[in-house]
Amino acid sequence: MLVAAAVCPCPPLLVPAVAAGAAPELDAARTACDGALGVLAAARPDRLIAVGPAEQGGPGPEPYPEGTRGSFRGFGVPVDVVLGGPGGPDGQDGATGEARPAGRPLPDSLAVAAWLLERVHWSAAPVSGLGVGTSLGTEDCVRAGARLATGPERVALLVMGDASACRSVKAPGYLDERAAPFDATVARALGAADVAALKSLDVRRAAELKAAGRAPWQVLAGAAEGAGLDGQLLHENAPYGVGYLVAAWT
Repeated sequence: MLVAAAVCPCPPLLVPAVAAGAAPELDAARTACDGALGVLAAARPDRLIAVGPAEQGGPGPEPYPEGTRGSFRGFGVPVDVVLGGPGGPDGQDGATGEARPAGRPLPDSLAVAAWLLERVHWSAAPVSGLGVGTSLGTEDCVRAGARLATGPERVALLVMGDASACRSVKAPGYLDERAAPFDATVARALGAADVAALKSLDVRRAAELKAAGRAPWQVLAGAAEGAGLDGQLLHENAPYGVGYLVAAWT
């Protein structure tokens, strides 16, 4: 059963080494993410699952076990992470120095999740990941979420995803007048833990607005169905023309 969820944005710019001189601009978002993760820890889950957008080749969500490595070296910085544990050089376990087994690396969104968990020294529960294709339909997302929350185990979700990327002329998707109303709808839904509103998000509209969080949010909706959780919106901003939202559900 789902006992708590945190919703966080997933731009690699959250990692200060990636953002470089622009890092202070996202300090408020990082602090809000820390608070959301604190809510998850306080719920005392048996398991934490990080869910984020990923462009995998498979037909459905792709699992990533604890210990999967990720990296921000593609962004020009020597920062490595491990899902569920501190990262080390060249993919070593930061605690033991032993080499981690090779495997499919974390998508960027889950690498950011791993970095956030390392930042708060997460130790409350074992961690795994789930990459969700941004084109996955609503029904498939909802079913995937329902499967995560099946059974007596106390499950918490760390749901990664950005809102629209069309909030200004300098945004990755340029300015689209539909972007701000779309983001406002999502913010209200996340702040109210409104499962129905998240399920009703239009897949095509989200894709047109480059809202990578749509699929993970609908996975959350499937997991939270009938859980009776309350929501709180902790942060809302659109730096660089991209909507960043942080929320906590308990």
